[in-house]
Amino acid sequence: MVFNINKIKHRKIEDPHLNVVLFQPEIPFNTGNIARLCGAAEVRMHLIHPLGFKVDDKHLKRAGLDYWQEVDICHHKDFRLFCEAMDAGKRLFAFSRHAGPRYPEAKVSRGDYLLFGQETKGLPSGITSSYPCFSIPIWGKVRSLNLSSCVGIVTYHYLYHMNLF
Repeated sequence: MVFNINKIKHRKIEDPHLNVVLFQPEIPFNTGNIARLCGAAEVRMHLIHPLGFKVDDKHLKRAGLDYWQEVDICHHKDFRLFCEAMDAGKRLFAFSRHAGPRYPEAKVSRGDYLLFGQETKGLPSGITSSYPCFSIPIWGKVRSLNLSSCVGIVTYHYLYHMNLF
């Protein structure tokens, strides 16, 4: 079940290249940056609630997200309802710093779903153990990459391999 939580009329993409899914995102600026990427790349964005911030008109204007209506956004009350709303025949790929296989190993196709976890907690183990899960390599002595960087890295990697540029 998809629901709309504000009055903004969003763009609807009939056949998105990919679907980016954010599981309970906590930081509005990360989500805003990912929304910009989704709008630019014609990728549908899914937000699984609860969110760590508000996406009403007042908060969006304050954050300078004047392109929000150009993004195809679907809101889902929880993970179960998101799964029920997924397009038939499309697959879900999860991304976690704890996964073994690296993201280039995933065989992603047009319309598949790319699932990313919370900035502070990642994805619940029940999700990472139930779906194919991939990581982005980190060689330096940092704990993790920024969520919006991760989404950008893997989304554009798969778009490139779909011969979209």
